[in-house]
Amino acid sequence: MAISATPAPSSPYRPSSPYAASKAASDHLARAWQRTYGLPVIVTNTCNNYGPYQFPEKLIPLAILRARLGKSIPLYGDGSNVRDWIHVDDHADALITVLKRGRVGETYAISANETHNNRTVVEGICDAIDAIAGSTETSARRLIEFVADRPGHDYRYALDPAKVMHEFGWRPSRSFADGLKQTVDWYLANEAWWRDILAGGYDAERLGLQARTAAAR
Repeated sequence: MAISATPAPSSPYRPSSPYAASKAASDHLARAWQRTYGLPVIVTNTCNNYGPYQFPEKLIPLAILRARLGKSIPLYGDGSNVRDWIHVDDHADALITVLKRGRVGETYAISANETHNNRTVVEGICDAIDAIAGSTETSARRLIEFVADRPGHDYRYALDPAKVMHEFGWRPSRSFADGLKQTVDWYLANEAWWRDILAGGYDAERLGLQARTAAAR
């Protein structure tokens, strides 16, 4: 199969942290193998995933667990950083679609077009837990605590999924509001799963904050 060089994506790579740079590097390495050795490569980029079985260090499960435990919920900066969210099941469905129908050498952005700032997301989680608990006097929102922003923290992530939508007719199966409620319900119904993780030494903290604290000592 003849493989032609792939034009660069319309949005330039501008990683601002070592973590982001490592992800960008993996894309460049895959494309280099394609151009040099003819490896049949398709690159996908996606946004923040959420849903069942996500390790509790991530924002959504962390907020759910800490609200359930009555602990403070840390938010970087003022909580205005914006992220593009997609349910893990929708992401998996899109990946299968691209695997079956995608063209070698192409890059596909996978997104549900759901951009929300972190404070709105956490407040939505708190409200969902309040509704389940039937609380009318105190709100889980009182647990939100604003903490120092992390180094290299990008203000906004968002992707345009027009390519996969137009070429393949792919669409996400749920809205963020529905997916978030389903996720809150899942974590509350599967407490034994995350309790095992906490019992193993993880203390429902942001790992980046722990690493930075340890490095400062």
